[in-house]
Amino acid sequence: MSRTHTVVDSPYGPLTLVATDSVLSGLYMTGQRHRPAEEHFGDLDPRPFGATIHQLDAYFAGDLKDFDLPLHLAGTPFQRSVWEQLCLIPYGETRTYGELADALGNPGASRAVGLANGKNPIGIVVPCHRVIGSSGSLTGYGGGLDRKQRLLAFEKGTPDDALFPAF
Repeated sequence: MSRTHTVVDSPYGPLTLVATDSVLSGLYMTGQRHRPAEEHFGDLDPRPFGATIHQLDAYFAGDLKDFDLPLHLAGTPFQRSVWEQLCLIPYGETRTYGELADALGNPGASRAVGLANGKNPIGIVVPCHRVIGSSGSLTGYGGGLDRKQRLLAFEKGTPDDALFPAF
């Protein structure tokens, strides 16, 4: 397996894009929890990321609601099933950890869903920011609660502090 990476600007700070065999396998924010060490990103090479950058630009411009990219999601079968469920959450909507556990046919697994959600290696594209607590409150986000709040507000078309004024 060969890995390459590049860094792109976004309204949420620099994003490190990682490809495994030219397929997107990581999208990491600065300071992100569970971010691999830089030496795991491979050589700096923007060539495999043209479609990803184009779609991210369209998303941040408000012109793209659903990403259509090949993904290399490395994780356990349970993690991959959670990440697949994340991709089913429509733009501008949210789900709770419990709702995701129910959708997986395992209603008692909301905590395990939360752990898998937190290890999502392809943030934004695999929209883990769309998962909230059962009370409707913001809960942990690997990229930071401020970014989560901003991403959710962006997708809803509201000011950043209108949805969750006191997280």
